[in-house]
Amino acid sequence: MDVFTPYVIKSFKHDGHLHRMWLSNWRVPEEILHADHRQQEMMVFINSQTKIQEADGKEWVSRIPGVSFFIPKKWFNIVALIEDSGIRYYCNIASPLYVTGQVLTYIDYDLDVIRMPDGSVHVVDQEEYEHHKLNYHYSALVEEKVQEGLAAVLELLHAGKPPFQDDLVMSYYEQWEKQKNGGT
Repeated sequence: MDVFTPYVIKSFKHDGHLHRMWLSNWRVPEEILHADHRQQEMMVFINSQTKIQEADGKEWVSRIPGVSFFIPKKWFNIVALIEDSGIRYYCNIASPLYVTGQVLTYIDYDLDVIRMPDGSVHVVDQEEYEHHKLNYHYSALVEEKVQEGLAAVLELLHAGKPPFQDDLVMSYYEQWEKQKNGGT
């Protein structure tokens, strides 16, 4: 039986301070990843009703199930949020992930792309990115990588390429639910 393994995901800001932690995320076993996802060496995680801790110590519990996609060496990660109206994709422009044991970390660069269930696409938090770019003194290389990450996400999104596939998001979530419920 393929087992979903628990991980913690930590998001930091460029200056090294903690931004947010998702305390319970379940890694989809490589054996059940879609071939396209395996080929890209994606790490895929499920979370539902997970405790989230903010930088200031406040905690809350997510109400919307999510399937997160991390692709090695890419300057973005993607969270597919399973909502009543359909799947909303929230794409963080961020440093490539770093994995230590069962902890994933990355630096969040504020800039985000959201694809709504109706297919509309929005680039958000540009002002926050510009503010932090000045405050944290992003290097020219970081700025270049952030812009490359943004362009890459938009290209994948508009082409409907992995991981922007609602059927696979639902399949991963349903397989996790089945295991969580004892295989029934």
